[in-house]
Amino acid sequence: MEQDNQTVVREFMLLGFSSSQWVVKMSLFLVFLTIYTISLAGNCLIVALTLFDPRLHTPMYFFLSNLSFLEVFYTSVTVPKMLANFLSRRPSITVGGCIAQYYFFFSLGATECFLLAAMAYDRYLVICNPLQYRSLMSHLLYLNLAIACWVCGFLSPLLPTLMISKLPFCGPNRIDHFFCDADPLFRLSCADTYVQQMAGYTLISVVILCSFTFTIASYVHIAGALLKMSSGKEWTKPFSTCASHIAVVSIYYGTIIFMYVRLGVNKSFNLGKVVSVFYTVVTPLINPMINSLRNREMKKALRKALIVVVQH
Repeated sequence: MEQDNQTVVREFMLLGFSSSQWVVKMSLFLVFLTIYTISLAGNCLIVALTLFDPRLHTPMYFFLSNLSFLEVFYTSVTVPKMLANFLSRRPSITVGGCIAQYYFFFSLGATECFLLAAMAYDRYLVICNPLQYRSLMSHLLYLNLAIACWVCGFLSPLLPTLMISKLPFCGPNRIDHFFCDADPLFRLSCADTYVQQMAGYTLISVVILCSFTFTIASYVHIAGALLKMSSGKEWTKPFSTCASHIAVVSIYYGTIIFMYVRLGVNKSFNLGKVVSVFYTVVTPLINPMINSLRNREMKKALRKALIVVVQH
């Protein structure tokens, strides 16, 4: 193909949840706008509470605040553009904007995988090594763990993103998705993308499976420690704390493993869009609801903050 034809496409059309019916589009717009607003408010509230309440200056709440801080940006990478496209007659995104969205989406997703693993390790130390917890999970250690999660998360998709940015896009410019996911980008390139796909999906699979395996291994050890406790009252509180974390882990990993761990199965784009909603929209919403705001200490901090606001 001639070089002239390889630089024709300057923007992509994001079809999203395409529907010609105005009522359907507005209904979806209001649903996603409501979810996005609640998600932002809940996660920002958790970050604010953990910053300003000294009782929450512990490793567990430090990791929770990092996760909530991440969720604010993770959902903001895709949802605002999707909302804008519901209202646009020509829902488009530039090629550069699409590649940038791909990078930040996968870098924040990888960071979330690492943070969930770090949180599982923290719970493992609390329950399996309670007497040594303070010395093992020092301030320096959990700070370095969080930094490592963010740095490794943002480095992980860097090479695949650079490789994708070099691809020529000269054919159809319609992306049958609500954001710039990997599969649609590969399908739109007019060059052979085998190397890019192998690099991208191998790296994604390694990040997902390694962090997931580490997380599961931590909870297997936790389950073993809980079973050894003679009294039910001894494991009620740690089990409740871990159960909320496991719920988030199950939904998040279940959906991303289905989408990105290559098992040689062709998945339809319509099914992929529905599954994508869970880890791009639903998980950032349920994190503050079941992972933090149900927590007793977090409720106390919220009541204290409300009292201060009312008094002023």
